[in-house]
Amino acid sequence: MWGKAKTYPLTPELIEKARLLELAGDPTRIRILCFMFEHEKACVSEISDALEMSIGSISHHLQIMRDNDYFITERMGNMICYILVQNKFIKQLKKLICE
Repeated sequence: MWGKAKTYPLTPELIEKARLLELAGDPTRIRILCFMFEHEKACVSEISDALEMSIGSISHHLQIMRDNDYFITERMGNMICYILVQNKFIKQLKKLICE
């Protein structure tokens, strides 16, 4: 009656998207992303102040996100600053969680 159903295989691309979405699904990480969508580059202390959370906690989340290509880092003196990676996934994520 409906015809042959389309198949939806479990591809490496689908697995990667699921992993990246899972990483972004944490409430603290969503807050960090919203801050970074507005500022694009910030040091840990700035993010910590804006989210009213400890530097240690923010650093932990940022490290995980950096290790998964959400951010790149830049050292400015004794501070580590994070720069939002601009790619298709990040742009789509911005529309999903902050608009």
